[in-house]
Amino acid sequence: MWRNILIGILLVLIGAGGLAWFNRKAITFHMVKRAAHVEIAENRPVQWSPGPAAAVIDRFEGPPNIIFILADDLGINDISTFGGGVASGRVPTPNIDRLAASGAVFSQAYAGTGTCAPSRAMLMTGRYPTRTGFEFTPTPNGMSRIVGMFSEGAQEGSGLPAGTANPELSNGSEVIDFGDMGLPTEEVTIAEVLKARGYHNIHIGKWHLGLAEPFRPVAQGFDESLLMASGLYLPEDHPNVVNAKLDFDPIDRFLWGILQFGAQFNRAGEPFSGTRTDWFKPGGYLTDYWTDEALKVIEANRNRPFFLHLAHWGPHTPLQATREDYEAVGDIEPHRLRVYAAMIRALDRSVGRILDKLKEEGLAENTIVVFSSDNGGAGYIGLPEVNAPYRGWKITLFEGGIRVPMFISWPGRIDPGTRIDSPVAHIDFMPTLAAAAGAPIPDGVAIDGKNVLPAALGTGKINREDDALYWSSGFYRAVRAGNWKLHHNRRQDRTWLFNLAEDPTEQVNLSDAHPTERARLEALMEAHWAKAVAPLYPHQTESAICIDKTITDRPCDNDEYIIWPN
Repeated sequence: MWRNILIGILLVLIGAGGLAWFNRKAITFHMVKRAAHVEIAENRPVQWSPGPAAAVIDRFEGPPNIIFILADDLGINDISTFGGGVASGRVPTPNIDRLAASGAVFSQAYAGTGTCAPSRAMLMTGRYPTRTGFEFTPTPNGMSRIVGMFSEGAQEGSGLPAGTANPELSNGSEVIDFGDMGLPTEEVTIAEVLKARGYHNIHIGKWHLGLAEPFRPVAQGFDESLLMASGLYLPEDHPNVVNAKLDFDPIDRFLWGILQFGAQFNRAGEPFSGTRTDWFKPGGYLTDYWTDEALKVIEANRNRPFFLHLAHWGPHTPLQATREDYEAVGDIEPHRLRVYAAMIRALDRSVGRILDKLKEEGLAENTIVVFSSDNGGAGYIGLPEVNAPYRGWKITLFEGGIRVPMFISWPGRIDPGTRIDSPVAHIDFMPTLAAAAGAPIPDGVAIDGKNVLPAALGTGKINREDDALYWSSGFYRAVRAGNWKLHHNRRQDRTWLFNLAEDPTEQVNLSDAHPTERARLEALMEAHWAKAVAPLYPHQTESAICIDKTITDRPCDNDEYIIWPN
């Protein structure tokens, strides 16, 4: 009898403990949601600053207008330019293809790193994190703890099992507020360089380089900014939205819990009202709404040089599409792939509308249009083909995580069908766009990127010191020099070496077979980081990311993985 009583007491205690743990998770998540919630006003029209009624300079002889369209988490196989396309090519991207065909395609183009914000910082500054300290992606307050709570199978301190997003607080350091994780104001952005040349600069969409007053777009060289205040493409219950929730992904569960449908507009020189006030509802599905506003920007600035940075949120999660796009892509399975395909369709439509508007306004010949993605496609959406044929995902430095589409069109100058096979990266576009505009880099600013315009124009080559590109996220680093690429993860004490000319998809690790090449790249890596500044803030999480499987696949002991700090 006593044995049964003791077992009963033990079961009650275990049940109470489990309930307490469940309640702690629920209460913590509720507190984070409540802290993140903002009262959002109804939509209001954005009053873009009108340019002059007549052209201030000859629109064909003066500096070119510049439009940089940046996708978020777009896999290189999501577009049909390289023969791919979503759902095994069932959903082509004719407008992105049209842009690529009209100018130069960089066949070996790289993101700044395997996550979004540091890549965006490198696009803006042309500088590596070893100079700026902007090394880790800012994460919303409470995200690391909540995502860690909802991650299944976590083993504290080990980073295992591989293949699961397994965040955990890693160092106990004081967490900096999300809004204060910003690109330092002393950094010189491409917007500031172009502003000194007489450009009117406009930002639309995602920023992710700091939300506090000193870090916002209008404090970093932009004259106007229509900011993504939160990340729903439409309200979850909107009659025209089709949602795809990823219950297997803790990041997705967090995003659906805290995100709202909101925008914020700021103009340089006007009083700053705060990071979470003055929000209003966007005027439609986010990708289309931002494009609507971009067309108004082009029209308002047709008589003066302008720089438009259109930083789309798509196809980043949460996966949401309009019902029209969902129906248009057909009966694709699974449901999340169909919604994702519909989001790519909207992104492609945006590019087409931009190109058509430039032609309508007579601006196409002297407007540079650049298209890229901040990093590769994410494994946590559970779609295995997004980065094919490359290995790896966002949150790795394998080719799938950092190989991105990159096209530059300048119809009056760059020949259609130009192809550049030399490796280029996000750091190259700050000096490239400055050179195109005839804008000098301020004295005393060391730029790591190279001007790739001569290669695009057919007048020269890309001259890069040591022929090397570098990537880093804390203890995980990589370098490519020529056709050789080396990864090293100090946390795992693991090294990978690949010959990309013979093995572009990084299948065969040659680190033991080619010690001379390994030593050469290790020396480059050591020299590069010997002069590195400290990160602006420490990493707070470590995640085990399977290289060859999405998060929906069950990991096993033989899977290859990396540990990623952020």
